[in-house]
Amino acid sequence: MKTRHLLFTLGLALFTAAVGAAESLLVFAGAATQPPTTEAARAFEKKTGVKVDIAFGGSGYVLSQMKLARRGDLFFPGSSDYMEVAKRQGLVLPQTERILVYVVPAINVQKGNPHGIKGLKDLLQPGLRVAIANPEGVCVGAYAVEIFEKALTPAEREQLKANIKNYTGSCEQTATAISLKLADAVIGWRVFQYWDPQRIETIALPAEQIPRIGYIPIAIAKYSKNPKLAQQFIDFLTGPEGQAIYAKYSYFADPESAFRWIGAVKPVGGEYVVPKEWLNLRATVDPKQVAKP
Repeated sequence: MKTRHLLFTLGLALFTAAVGAAESLLVFAGAATQPPTTEAARAFEKKTGVKVDIAFGGSGYVLSQMKLARRGDLFFPGSSDYMEVAKRQGLVLPQTERILVYVVPAINVQKGNPHGIKGLKDLLQPGLRVAIANPEGVCVGAYAVEIFEKALTPAEREQLKANIKNYTGSCEQTATAISLKLADAVIGWRVFQYWDPQRIETIALPAEQIPRIGYIPIAIAKYSKNPKLAQQFIDFLTGPEGQAIYAKYSYFADPESAFRWIGAVKPVGGEYVVPKEWLNLRATVDPKQVAKP
């Protein structure tokens, strides 16, 4: 009897653990959608009872974490660039990839624009504190470098580098550098203004200086133990409830909306290879300083 009871108890414990494991998801996500994705995950949890754990960070960095850990249900980078890397390395199931929203690069400054920044070349002003995300692992940092390389002369780029005191480690840190007045200007996403409208303002770049717009994709990771549940989360994010949350933060639902805001049609997505000379600036914002206010 004792043996039978022990086996029953052990079986019940294993079954409970299996059910618990099945009813949770682990998402490795770029921080380009951190506020709405956090809200959407809570809404999904409330609706389904499924716990959603999200590891946010620079897209390249969280991809490396997922690969090293050999676990995770979904990969959710901040742009197409790192999804292309993930597909090339066989880390996601390509047939499950879906596009959630579209984003446009812009200059972000402190509310009220105290330094009177009107365009890209204003970032060359001596003494101005400029920050960009680390282009080695953060999508928006790669977009920033692509913009600098195409819109500025070599001499102007060197001037700009003198003002770049910090590389931030994620989109969230890039936006927070403005919120906490650790930088006077950043090259970020247009939507940063809607993350913290009391402290962040967006300065649009002219159409000719925007090489492409970004899209934010999601796909099931090859490590997923529950791809059906992972697909359910994708369906929620791309469905009416999820899309309403992203719309609340002013993400573009389609490329045409982004084109109208820019005033021109631009390439969508793709992958940019950052020149090596931009990978040598190693200064970073102190993580303690970029904690959420």
